[in-house]
Amino acid sequence: MSENTGSDRPVIPRRMVQALPYIIFALVALTIGLLASRTIESPYSTPFFHLFFSNARHMKVWLSTAALLLVLSQPLTALRIYGLLHFPPRGRFYNLVHRWVGRTAIVLTLHVAYHCIFMLGFGTENTRAYIHSLLGSSVYGVFLAKVLIVRARGFPGWALTIA
Repeated sequence: MSENTGSDRPVIPRRMVQALPYIIFALVALTIGLLASRTIESPYSTPFFHLFFSNARHMKVWLSTAALLLVLSQPLTALRIYGLLHFPPRGRFYNLVHRWVGRTAIVLTLHVAYHCIFMLGFGTENTRAYIHSLLGSSVYGVFLAKVLIVRARGFPGWALTIA
């Protein structure tokens, strides 16, 4: 017999909900990898984003370094949000900091990803380039899976830590 829960929404099995982040991760990573593998192999003569950098390599290094520094602060603010670390100020300040630092890090990496995908493509010429391409393709899949775990209900407590 079926229970009447008062909701017209279909009930999704718990295992399906828990598998969803892995599916999203795989789809996004594969899509980015396939898109990058279909790009023009020889880079264009000028980079897409000049900004104020002298060349594309300097742009990628500076933006990636800034994003990495921001990402390294994420576990600290997350520990403060969950009450495992105690330092001022109190309230929802760290929730806002955590969200905006994460958003800023993603925006900084978008320029780098766009340049790598559409100018350089998926590198298979040597082991370093291949590993770099695999890891780069998976970054956004991991990010989307983590956001899904944070926003959705029904995941075990350790899922967010792993993400």
